Amino acid sequence: MGEINVKNLRKLAFIGGGNMAVALIGGLVKRGLSPTHILVSDPSEEQRERLRREHGVGTTDANGEAARGADVIVLAVKPQQMRAAVLALELATTALDATPLFISVAAGIPHAALARWLPADAPIVRAMPNRPALYGHGATGLFAPGSVTHAERSLAESILAAVGTVVWVEQETQMDTVTALSGSGPAYFFAFMEALQAAAQARGLPEEIARRLTLSTALGAARMALDSPESLATLREQVTSKGGTTAAALTVLDAANLRGIVAQAVAAADSRSAELAAEYGIP
Repeated sequence: MGEINVKNLRKLAFIGGGNMAVALIGGLVKRGLSPTHILVSDPSEEQRERLRREHGVGTTDANGEAARGADVIVLAVKPQQMRAAVLALELATTALDATPLFISVAAGIPHAALARWLPADAPIVRAMPNRPALYGHGATGLFAPGSVTHAERSLAESILAAVGTVVWVEQETQMDTVTALSGSGPAYFFAFMEALQAAAQARGLPEEIARRLTLSTALGAARMALDSPESLATLREQVTSKGGTTAAALTVLDAANLRGIVAQAVAAADSRSAELAAEYGIP
């Protein structure tokens, strides 16, 4: 596969038309890919109708039809559905001008399993996007073995970059940690913001004021960290005056072992991701 610009894809197929597919389609269309070059396979007539109505893409209930002639096939189904969905592609009997690039966005399904189910020597990229991709602010980790070419990597990166930040990891086992960090991470921040808002309300702030201040503070802190060359530790120190209110609050968090709790949570999610690989990636 030579260099292919996203805007010039002849056909991009999605196996599965759920939230992540919708997010990617929206981002890619904004980047100039015509919706007429996108075909989505999904078993739900209701979802297919929504995709046609809201995004102008073609739809089908046949995975093989979606895959036929595609430059790229995005496997956007749940981990427990992946094996059946891939085998339903019937690629062995599908006339392909060239082997397409496959991108899997299913958590936990290892490259080795995908390689067993897909045509021999098919280029496969694993991607772990997160839910903020639905709003164009995703964070995606990518992995591909050495057999995947630079052009194929660049194409995969361009597709996922349509919905946010993209990073590559060198070892596939690191995808479990990516899943635990950015894949599950939004829920950690939601939980912390939920607790922060509740604490403010308990001390007398009206719900709407507590919510607005909580969300604006979280957004401002993230933007500050993104725009600053300083480390997170330095930024924390800069907003913590000795003997002040912030120092008093952080002392409580330190005493509660916040770092240890977060480390345990990430380790649990990491382990569960590895379990999913063993559970759904079997032959």
